[in-house]
Amino acid sequence: MLYIGSHVGFKKDGQLLGSLKEALSYHANTFMFYTGAPQNTSRYPIQDGYTLEALSLMKEKGIDYSMVVVHAPYIINLANDKDPEKFLFSVRFLQEELERCELLGIRYMVLHPGSHVGLGVDTAISNIAKGLNMILGTHPVTVLLETMAGKGSEVGSSLEEIKRIIDLVDDKEHIGVCLDSCHLNDAGYDMGNFDQFLEQFDQMIGIEKIGCVHVNDSKNSRGSHKDRHENIGFGTIGFDNLISIIYNERLENIPKILETPYVDREYAPYRYEIQMIRDKKFDPDLLEKIRGHIEK
Repeated sequence: MLYIGSHVGFKKDGQLLGSLKEALSYHANTFMFYTGAPQNTSRYPIQDGYTLEALSLMKEKGIDYSMVVVHAPYIINLANDKDPEKFLFSVRFLQEELERCELLGIRYMVLHPGSHVGLGVDTAISNIAKGLNMILGTHPVTVLLETMAGKGSEVGSSLEEIKRIIDLVDDKEHIGVCLDSCHLNDAGYDMGNFDQFLEQFDQMIGIEKIGCVHVNDSKNSRGSHKDRHENIGFGTIGFDNLISIIYNERLENIPKILETPYVDREYAPYRYEIQMIRDKKFDPDLLEKIRGHIEK
């Protein structure tokens, strides 16, 4: 079955119920959200009432809650331990986010591995694993390491680096991977040969470790290490290649999440992109149609 959705908001009023309603407005059957602002530590307490209402509505609409994903805040950086206090802050904050996931009944949390900020990849990988080993197993939530574009000193832009982190994690049951098509392209992987990539992934890490796919086109050429998302079919990866990723039989029953940019930084494209994906037919006039439809 195709599980397709996008990232959505999670606000004080409505919380999970509001996230679900936004996803439903896009005709999605899954979604991803942050439990608070991704750039800071401000968090509202989880309200069980909103969660229960959301679960009831999901049942009514046929939404499989096990396919809904949370994304960890960007400010968590387990790779950097130059300042021990900042490293422990990242560990504590991730622990708190996992606790919030447990309260919400969420199964998967996507995490950027982090940036080494001059420490070097080897030290960063050791730090990431150390931080994860301080947390994993304390909650029934699986952390999915996101494949990165390799911008700046990002760790996790190669399968080798992802594998090295996983190899050092003690609790293998609660560690996995989130593929991001734009990041993979910008890291240098050929999304036009996705089956070959999956075979490489399976041999190195194991395809069963993939828990989520971020579906994004890219504004950049392959290997650019820039990480700039583009709307589906309007970038360098292309519609047909993205459709091949989304409908790949080996990734069936894994949530596919759109993180494509708003049109003119104002109009959410997800309802239209999801329909285009379901139809498997690219519309080169889609962005203009979005502008025209919403302006009316």
